Amino acid sequence: MNRFVAPALAFALALAAPGSAQPARHAFTVPHVLRFATGEDISTLNPHFTNQLSVTYLSVLTMAWLIKAGPHNEPVPELATVVPTRANGGISPDGRTITYHLRRGVTWSDGVPFDADDVVFSIKTVQNPATNEAGRDGWDLIDRVDEPDKSTVALHLKRPYASSVYTFFSSLGANPCVLPKHLLAGLSTINDAPYNALPVGIGPFRYVAWHRGDAVELEANPFYFRGLPKLQRIIFKIVPDSNSVLTQLQSHELDLWMRIPASYYDRVKTVAGVDEQRQPAFVYDHLDFNLSHPVVADPVVRRALRYAIDRESIRLKVRHGLGILSENVFPPNHPDYHPIPLVPFDLARARTMLDEAGWTPGPDGVRVKNGVRLELVLALASGSPEGDAIVELIRQTWAQAGVALDVRRYPANLFFALATDHGIINSGLFDVAQYGSFLDSGGDLSNFFSCASSPPAGENVSHFCDPAAERALTAFKVEYDPAKQKPYDYTVTDRVAEQVPQIVLGIRDSIFAHNGDLKNFQPTAVGAFDDMMEVDI
Repeated sequence: MNRFVAPALAFALALAAPGSAQPARHAFTVPHVLRFATGEDISTLNPHFTNQLSVTYLSVLTMAWLIKAGPHNEPVPELATVVPTRANGGISPDGRTITYHLRRGVTWSDGVPFDADDVVFSIKTVQNPATNEAGRDGWDLIDRVDEPDKSTVALHLKRPYASSVYTFFSSLGANPCVLPKHLLAGLSTINDAPYNALPVGIGPFRYVAWHRGDAVELEANPFYFRGLPKLQRIIFKIVPDSNSVLTQLQSHELDLWMRIPASYYDRVKTVAGVDEQRQPAFVYDHLDFNLSHPVVADPVVRRALRYAIDRESIRLKVRHGLGILSENVFPPNHPDYHPIPLVPFDLARARTMLDEAGWTPGPDGVRVKNGVRLELVLALASGSPEGDAIVELIRQTWAQAGVALDVRRYPANLFFALATDHGIINSGLFDVAQYGSFLDSGGDLSNFFSCASSPPAGENVSHFCDPAAERALTAFKVEYDPAKQKPYDYTVTDRVAEQVPQIVLGIRDSIFAHNGDLKNFQPTAVGAFDDMMEVDI
């Protein structure tokens, strides 16, 4: 038994009342202790510094959010008493003032009271150019912050910002959390604060320990304002390889595998004592081109490479027929989805386009133009046989089009790390990168495709900058009516499909495999851990 599981078992048994009647459980179930894995390692526990999904899962459990995701992917109040809208007066008629009314009597997980000072401090921290934020889209629009009292914060904006409730301290997207002023005030930057290794937050759980390369332990937060959750302990096991995660699920060392790769679905269904849930996700897999590299700067080349990918074979052979093929980054169940004609697999057309663009086959079959070989560095996270299989199929068909791939695999914590920590995609150390991205239900795509959102300012690792898309992204931000926002998202997704800064490989199904004893676990298209009060095992 791993060293971090034994204390959890002792903890759980100690809390069980002697002689109390307990519901029948599997022999391998540790009562009230949830052990889960995602197949990744992590580099930080502070969501200010990463958009890695595993850290997002942990942060939703532990950190401080004004707004969280509701059961229908909608924003619901957490530390705020209501979600600001024009109807309730939280958003001013001109759209330039956002007022948050904060819950009273809330404390941090170390017992210190929370108030508006923490929110104001956190805004200043995000806006501090010395802070290594994973993204700042929208935060530059905050011109001034007022604190009328300790339970009210008013954000005065330079112009209307319709995505405010999805961006400002909201768990709906990959966004920063509220920070405890009493622990971090006085630092010139939080970048190297010891806090980042074991943060204090305001969630149903709090961090106990981070055994690097091994596990992260959480316990029920006795100070949480909603009361104690039914689970007493959560253990995130760091198992950075999908095959190893499957092995631990089969041996019942795990109770939950979060968003399992589709290629494992059939095997997971055969594991005794394990149930599975499958639903459409707001997650899509893609290849990103680094447009700052001349070899892929020409959109004709990128379009040709899209024709040279057999995405249907990837879906059938690698993903076992799961997921949806699409040119749109939004899944069909997203409010801002609209259909875009699917580009077919057509090697002959890909070759013709490359010929016309001046890329001629060399002696070894790899195309050359002006002395430059069409040989691309493709980066992906290691530990995923599914990712490896996808890249191998792409390598084979691209080779037939005259394109060579130098495939490089990196641990997930390095692959997704910030540029300041030599992260691969954020440092631009690739020609092509393969991974998946999560979309919130609000529909703002600025963080992915705005000219101003290239790292370190956001997640536009392609360095895509298109005037028509930029105008639509800007207009989206100032329009508070969701119905009127849709045409702007249509423009952006159409331009992305036309200019191909990335190739959408497919829309994922969210698949969760869990111990049959796990009760009341109800993940949504947006999140999985947003409401954990009634979840138990």
